[in-house]
Amino acid sequence: MITISNVYKQFGDNVVLKDINTEFVDGKVNLIIGRSGSGKTVLLKCIIGLLEPTSGKVFFDDRDFHSFHSKVQNTFKMEMGVVFQGSALFDSLTIEQNVMFPLDMLTTQTKEEKLDRANYCLKRVGLENTNKLYPSELSGGMKKRAAIARAIASNPKYLFCDEPNSGLDPKTSIMIDELLFGITHEFNITTIINTHDLNTVITIGETISYIQEGCLEWRGNKDEVLITDNDKLNDFIYAQPLTQKLRGFVK
Repeated sequence: MITISNVYKQFGDNVVLKDINTEFVDGKVNLIIGRSGSGKTVLLKCIIGLLEPTSGKVFFDDRDFHSFHSKVQNTFKMEMGVVFQGSALFDSLTIEQNVMFPLDMLTTQTKEEKLDRANYCLKRVGLENTNKLYPSELSGGMKKRAAIARAIASNPKYLFCDEPNSGLDPKTSIMIDELLFGITHEFNITTIINTHDLNTVITIGETISYIQEGCLEWRGNKDEVLITDNDKLNDFIYAQPLTQKLRGFVK
């Protein structure tokens, strides 16, 4: 369980996160949703240690992450896999080398062991036989899958994804959602995904935290998100003409 307790984040006079309290359940797909600029990426960065909260605490199984010095934090980070919004693959490395990168940095495995793990992860995301290709030779969806393979290479307890469907067509987005859902349950990973993709919300959102203007406005799941009485969430969910038409069927 990852628990967020009274988290504030401020940059100068700009308060981006305001007293956030929520939980992310073990072995589930946990979503953080909200409009662009709502604070969800800042929250994710506070959770994984790229930013330090101005106040408040982030607990990993009752361990206060930000109370430890950097060496202990690095031990925590070995339990984390991260998929960045732009995939963040290294252009000068092959796909195989990209996937092996966290193993090179964090483990003392032999080259053969790292290669075996890389091959397994690439096969799991449907990218077998791409080992010697470079990121520039992959499509956008393939790059996302390669980034997921790299994120799970170290067998993490926690997987963090920032807008994994950004820039993808609807069919590829569904493929990425299904992949993340499958990996989460297959390996019992606690997955946290930042998204504003409604399909992701209503298909794989096992817990959902809705943030607006830095405040947690609603918490629930995919079975509740379309029938809530929360006006702020409804304004977000039913902002598009297509979902406005859908509203008549779920009310």
